[in-house]
Amino acid sequence: MLVTRGYKYELKVNNKERTLLGKCAGISRFAWNWGLAAQKSRYQTQTGVTRFTNAMKQHKELNRLKHTDFPWMYEVSKCIPQEALRDLDRAYQNFFTNHQQRKRKQTIRYVGLPRFKKKGKCKDSFRLTGVIHLFPEVKQVQFPRLGKLRIKERSNFPLSARILSVTISRTADRWYVALTVKEEQSDCKPNGGPIIALDKGLSVFAALSSGIPIARPRFLLQQARKQRRLSKAHSRKQKGSNNKRKSALRLAQFYRRITNQRHNFLHQTSTYLAKNHSVIVTEDLHVKGLMQNKKLSKYWGDLSHGLFQRLLAYKAPLYGSTLIEIDRWFPSSKLCSNCMYYHRNLTLADRVFHCPLCGLVLDRDQNAAFNVANYYTIYQFLLFPVAESSAETLNACGEVVRPAFKQARVVESGRTAPKTVGNDYP
Repeated sequence: MLVTRGYKYELKVNNKERTLLGKCAGISRFAWNWGLAAQKSRYQTQTGVTRFTNAMKQHKELNRLKHTDFPWMYEVSKCIPQEALRDLDRAYQNFFTNHQQRKRKQTIRYVGLPRFKKKGKCKDSFRLTGVIHLFPEVKQVQFPRLGKLRIKERSNFPLSARILSVTISRTADRWYVALTVKEEQSDCKPNGGPIIALDKGLSVFAALSSGIPIARPRFLLQQARKQRRLSKAHSRKQKGSNNKRKSALRLAQFYRRITNQRHNFLHQTSTYLAKNHSVIVTEDLHVKGLMQNKKLSKYWGDLSHGLFQRLLAYKAPLYGSTLIEIDRWFPSSKLCSNCMYYHRNLTLADRVFHCPLCGLVLDRDQNAAFNVANYYTIYQFLLFPVAESSAETLNACGEVVRPAFKQARVVESGRTAPKTVGNDYP
């Protein structure tokens, strides 16, 4: 089976190569801004179908202007502005698709119009296509017009994989290359481990049905004092000065270190769960809604439950396990895991679950983890019975108009795997 995967490595560049990469990122940003300004002007001055265009037409128009207005664009590969215009065209398509979906009330998510990119305020990145080769033995990557650039670590990159494109980006003062490839993935044998259920929370990172919770990491909170000191020092520097740029670099390096620590923890935790368990049952946490709480958004963001769920989604099939997502409206915290009593008056401040019916006294998150496990094994068959005379799994009457919660769904492995730094993680 062919799957799309990403491999990300850190580049080892000198000052000359760093300047050239910055020039490529600047041309990509210029092409985006030029195409966006041209589309806005066309929409305001013309009528009918001529108000709209696409990436291919804009790229031909930009090629005609290179000879007279933008001769400096010949210093880099032609793929860089072309891919930037394709990204712009995709951004417009996402806006119009989302607009139609909101009109039909198919989604509440809002996707806005593309905006201009300002130097220093957006991420420096560009994408390349064409003939791209990776040489793991000598730790080099060959790009069109850029030549061979060194990478810092050896890789276990599969030689049979077909490279579709590469994205080169900058984080603080370091440059990274992410390769998007098509590779053959063999069917993995089913994992023989036990079933595990987890309830993601805030007091602990996740409470497991095995009874051993995963402690809550505090990567950003532990460095809050240093973050406050660097931010204050940066705000006091004169705008446009060299000291301002130096302080911005120190602040970016600080956030990059925190991000690397967080990703390392998420990769290790997700790999452990996928390797040692046959079925992983988790709830569909509404992270975007939780981030709207101004008092708790900093703490939810430090945990990165959304990224953790995406890592589990592609690692579970890779190690022969199955990821099950239950509905987010399932009251896992308000049900008694022993007698299924529904505690209607339970509040968020109650961290210990007291069952008035059977007398169970248990930690709130641990009780929720047991309920998530029971949902997969017991609850969904009790709440959604099917006809005994048929092998179908759906009732003839169909689903109720306002269900309390839905049946658990199996997360498929068709999505693209997130890019990982280096070859330490699958």
